[in-house]
This record gives sequence, structure tokens and C-alpha cells, in this order.
Amino acid sequence: MPSASSAVSDSGRSVPSSLWRDVDFRRLWMGQTASQLGEHANLVILPLFAVLTLHASAGELGVLRAVGQAPILLLSLFVGAWVDRWRTRTTMVLTDVGRALVLGAAAVAGLFGWLGLPALLVLAFAVGALSVFFDVAYQVSLVRLVKRDQLVRGNSALEGSRSAAQIGGPALGGALASLLSAPIAAASNALLFALSCVSIRRIRRAESIPERAEHPPRVWQRVHEGMRFVAGDTALRTVCLASAAFQFSFAAVMTVYLLFLPRELHLSGTVVGLALAAAGPGALLGSLLAARLPSRFGYGVVLVCAAALGDGVFLCVPALHVSSAVTVPALLAVSFVFGLGGQLVNVAVMAVRQAVTPDGMQGRAAATITFVGMGLTPLGSLLGGFLAEEWGLRTSLLVTAAGMMLSPAVMALSPLARLGRELPAPRDAPPTAAHPEAQEMALRDTDAAHGAATETGS
Repeated sequence: MPSASSAVSDSGRSVPSSLWRDVDFRRLWMGQTASQLGEHANLVILPLFAVLTLHASAGELGVLRAVGQAPILLLSLFVGAWVDRWRTRTTMVLTDVGRALVLGAAAVAGLFGWLGLPALLVLAFAVGALSVFFDVAYQVSLVRLVKRDQLVRGNSALEGSRSAAQIGGPALGGALASLLSAPIAAASNALLFALSCVSIRRIRRAESIPERAEHPPRVWQRVHEGMRFVAGDTALRTVCLASAAFQFSFAAVMTVYLLFLPRELHLSGTVVGLALAAAGPGALLGSLLAARLPSRFGYGVVLVCAAALGDGVFLCVPALHVSSAVTVPALLAVSFVFGLGGQLVNVAVMAVRQAVTPDGMQGRAAATITFVGMGLTPLGSLLGGFLAEEWGLRTSLLVTAAGMMLSPAVMALSPLARLGRELPAPRDAPPTAAHPEAQEMALRDTDAAHGAATETGS
């Protein structure tokens, strides 16, 4: 009997059906969407509260963003090793509950006037740590939930939600922080995480997890296996380098950008949120195109062109001035193009990564790429704050935006740019990834094969 995610043609050949007919996928998508919306709204609520209410300096804003991003650097590799051995559904539910409780406590603290900069730093770190678990888990969850030929469409849906939330969340956060208060904004985010928890808990399909060895390897050994696997694959290695270049520069850009809009262009928090939210429609369009363009033009062409377009558009922002009638429309256009290009890159990169990675290595591969790519974001945020204080906002924004062009340059000069219309074949996992005894067995098989070859004179 065919599964919920497939159908059988008249010829008897299995053909994929629409993922939207799969109830469990819809529940994963709804939960992930609510969680991402809350996560990215929180990334703007805290900086705007610090800037508009606590009058934080550029350096203090850089520290706040760096603290929120630090868990990516500190925890990603361990989270990947954890997720590979446990049910992703349980991990996502627990992290949603944790973030809802943390933000609920923050809302109460804000009502009593305790939500100062030190409390914001603690809040940002706690939510950031829990978000690392959720973000790795939902990527692995898709691989365990759908078929290989549905990965591109599944990623298109999930990454479309993430990209839209990445920009739509700031719009919500900016409006709440400006019109209401930080405690109410935090409470609203807690409700979004609770909604995500409810949706993901309703997934009924049994989740297949890799078989555990009787004597599992230590966590450091599992982390090393994941890093070695990613470093040994040309495509994944290039993704790491390009992601690191982009995330470092983008973190610096956003630190300056969140100061440039209200202080240099004199825009309100609501307008700032709306300007960022314009990438939402672009991301939605990108999610639709991402399911079609790679099969027509090739993954390599789509990756390089989309990255160059989406990253390069930020070079236009430093030319804007407060008195110009085109300032706000130009910001909307910049965000739209950035969302479009970024979404195309996100979906294509994730599909390539999932295609070449065996099931037992999915969590560690995702975490390793996250560690290398996102691990530099705290340093980027600190650099953005430093440059804004030393060079001024306009010059700093131009320099950091130019740095974002390193990412498409890295991809263009690598074999990743030559990927065709088909996803690459999966690689074999290291022998010790599933069982510590497997390496010894593999060596015995190799010796036996060598002996047989010697006897036959080959």
C-alpha cells in the first residue's frame, strides 16, 4: 500500500504526490513556521528595545546581538551529535516549551521593570541556545519524514516559511516593540512557540532513527566524524566557506543597518520592521522558483546568480538619504530582492546537503555547516558595532555590504558552480558513524577481498 506521501501510477511505478496532502508534513510545516516567526521576531524586539528604550550604544547593540548568536558557535556541533541519535519531534517540542517559558518569564520581569540590558543579554542567550536545537532538528526531521525525491519541494516549503519569517518576524517584532512594549512582544512570541509545540506534537508518523550501537562512540568522536565527513566532500566544504563569508558579513551589515535606519534615515521602529518585511514576498516568490529553476538551469547556476543578486543589492543602501522621496520604496525593493535571492540559495544548498549526506550523518552535517557558517556571526556583530563607532554608519554599511559579495565569489570559483540539473548521489558514511565495530568488520572484509584477488591473480 503506498504511503501518504506517494502514489502509484498505472504502470505500477511509484510517483510522488503533493506534499500538501501529507497531514504530518503539514503539521511539521505549521509548527516550523510558527517557531521561526517567533524566533525572528525576537531578534528584532530585543535590539529595538535596547536602542529605543534603553538608548544602547552601537557597541552595546553589537554585544547584545553577539550574545544571542554565541550559542551557534558554542553548541552547534554537540547538538548535531545529539539530534542524530534522538527523535527530532521530541527535540523540537521540548525546545518550543523552553522558549515559551523563558519569554513568559521575561514578560513578567518586564512588567516589574527588571528588563534592563543585563536581563536582555541572559534572555538572548537562552533563546538562542534553544533555537540551535530546534533549527538543526527540523532540518533532520524533513529527511526522516519524506522521500528523497520530495526533498527539494519539502525544503522549498520549509525554507520559504523560514525566509518569510526571517523578514515577517521583524515586522511583527518592530510593530509590537514600538506600539506596545517589550513585555507584550515577548509574551506574543511565547504564544507562537506554544502553537509550534502543539502542531509538532500532533505528528503521528513513526520516525525512523539510526540504529544505536551497543557501545556508542563518545560525543567528541561523533562530532569529529561529522566534521571529517563535511570536510571530505567538495560540495559541503564549499557550502561551509560560502556560508561563513556570508553570515559573518551579514551579521556586521545588520548591526549597522539597525542603527542606520532609525538614526541616519530617521525611520520609526514600525517603518524599520516594514522595510525588513518586504523580503517576505520576495522569499515566497523565491520558494516557488526554487522548486523549478534548478531543474531547468542547474543547481550551480542558480546558486551563484541568486547569491550575487541577493547579496549585491545591499550595496545600494548607503546611497539613500532621509530627504529623498525614493528612500522607503528603495528599501522595500532592496529587501524584496534580498529575500528572493536568499531563498533560492537556501533551498538549493539544503537540497544538495541532504542529498549527499547519509541518514545517520544528517544532524552532524547540518550542525557542522551551521557551526562553520553561523559560528562567526557573533564576531561579525561585534565588528559591525566597532566599525559604526569608528567609521560612521554610512561608510561602515558600504564596507560590510561589500564583504557579502565574498559568498557568491567563493561558490563561483568552486565545483559547486558546475552542479547540473540533478542532485548529486549520496556519499557513504564513515564506518564508525553507525557502529564502532563496523570499522573492524570493514577491515576484515577488505583483507578477505584482497586475499581473494591475490588467489585469482588479479
